[in-house]
Amino acid sequence: MYIPPAFRDDDIESIRATIRSARLASLVTATSEGPVATPLPLFLDESEGEHGVLYGHVAKANPHWQLAPIGHALAIFGGPEAYVTPSWYATKQETGKVVPTWNYVAVHAYGPVEFFQEPERLLDAVTRLTNRHEGARAKPWAVSDAPADFIAAQLRGIVGVRIPVVRFEGKRKMSQNRPEADRVGVAQGLSASDNPHDREVAPLIPIPA
Repeated sequence: MYIPPAFRDDDIESIRATIRSARLASLVTATSEGPVATPLPLFLDESEGEHGVLYGHVAKANPHWQLAPIGHALAIFGGPEAYVTPSWYATKQETGKVVPTWNYVAVHAYGPVEFFQEPERLLDAVTRLTNRHEGARAKPWAVSDAPADFIAAQLRGIVGVRIPVVRFEGKRKMSQNRPEADRVGVAQGLSASDNPHDREVAPLIPIPA
């Protein structure tokens, strides 16, 4: 990922927070047939290995897991993002020398990918993934709520994904390269937007308190 110095995010807690908040990731591997990508939810077990281990699963009918990967896999996680109009820049009034851009948060995680089919490992992975996304609900659904034979049959239709992370790349592009007056204008413009995604980005713009 191209990361200018102003936008580099090397803070491991920030990176982990982006991964935790991402509802969907993209798993990308290079193969002899070309690059292959699958959208899927992943969770990071921070207690395993030096950088943590990513877990998820794909459908057994998905050919992705049958194509031998060349080199490390790439897992892509997206965070808050918003379009930035030049109209919000104070510089527009001063010189007119401005163009649109996009602000966003992204994390790339790299590591060797393992695909597994052992029932007990699959059950553990889907249970932990389910608990992560159900935990905040008033009445969380649990894997154990379904009949055991039904769950066993469902597990036969998936393949687990395990990626021990060897390297993270974090990027937080939030107008850090703009003058303070421009950043204030961007934060104000995003805050006033009707789009909830824009309003989520607004407080991430670095401006003086």
